[in-house]
Amino acid sequence: MIYKGLIEKYRKFLPVSDSTPVISLNEGNTPLIKASNLPQQIGFNGEIYFKFEGMNPTGSFKDRGMTMAVSKAVEAESKVVICASTGNTSASAAAYAARAGIKCVVLIPEGKIALGKLSQAVMHKAEVLEINGNFDDALNFAKELSEKYPITLVNSVNPYRIEGQKTAAYEICESLGEAPDYQFMPVGNAGNITAYWKGYKDYNKAEPSKYALPKMMGFQAAGSAPIVEGHPIANPETIATAIRIGNPASWKTAEGARDESNGVIDKVTDEEILEAYRIVAATEGVFCETASASSIAGLIKYVKQGYFKNNKLGKAVCILTGHGLKDPDTAVSNAVKPKKVKANMKDIIDAIGF
Repeated sequence: MIYKGLIEKYRKFLPVSDSTPVISLNEGNTPLIKASNLPQQIGFNGEIYFKFEGMNPTGSFKDRGMTMAVSKAVEAESKVVICASTGNTSASAAAYAARAGIKCVVLIPEGKIALGKLSQAVMHKAEVLEINGNFDDALNFAKELSEKYPITLVNSVNPYRIEGQKTAAYEICESLGEAPDYQFMPVGNAGNITAYWKGYKDYNKAEPSKYALPKMMGFQAAGSAPIVEGHPIANPETIATAIRIGNPASWKTAEGARDESNGVIDKVTDEEILEAYRIVAATEGVFCETASASSIAGLIKYVKQGYFKNNKLGKAVCILTGHGLKDPDTAVSNAVKPKKVKANMKDIIDAIGF
């Protein structure tokens, strides 16, 4: 059977009807990759898997929610969608709006968006407006515009976004044949940890004995960790631009996911994120964006802290929310520069080390 996207696959779990026009780019169905080398390298004796959401059509997990949000916007006869974005949301919203034949307006914080992501929104003909402020300022403007004008907001405060994003939890359960013991993931605006927890609870209700509930292990960047610090961060800073958010829209529901699952929301430094970013690419052949690597950085941190000495090892799934090609500048700036050799066989062999 030809795969037609997550709405068609999981229709019975989603708030759609026969009258809902499905706007899809065949999102979802992303690979769950078992780590071959990382467990031994970091001293984790259980199994590690990567849910590589960078394999979605626009290169990030945002497509899962956007297919739902834009489909419901079109059903409601909306002609314009709007979002605030640090990058991935803008790329996804612009692509799905283009697919639907409606207008997309994007508000981005000045100088705080990776060019790989901005280029996507521009190519999909979105109206991109750079504001003199941070993401939270942009989101406030987007909310106000959607309240005063016939514009549909497609940020994660849109409940249909959460409905689409929860389907990744279904895919993980189906791939493993059970729920994982732990899910490690980045936390930015906090809609994704909210969505995954909702998805796991859906499957648990269907078959409680088969799909137990995992511990939700969320990680913010240290310079942008409002949930960890317990208060909004006025000027969040981190190299992981996708989670550079000082006042998450889904703060309370993220805390609910943490508390109900007996999990954690903690923070990792930019140095820890970059180290994890390099390790997963070099040891597993998986190239994720920096924000994604905060999930792996969190797992490494908890292994070092001895967390698993008193907790079951089992299966840990790290959510890799976006592809590394979203931000090639970070990759290039953190990579070893190519060696320059003369154009002769002897110099090439010497450089290789034979």
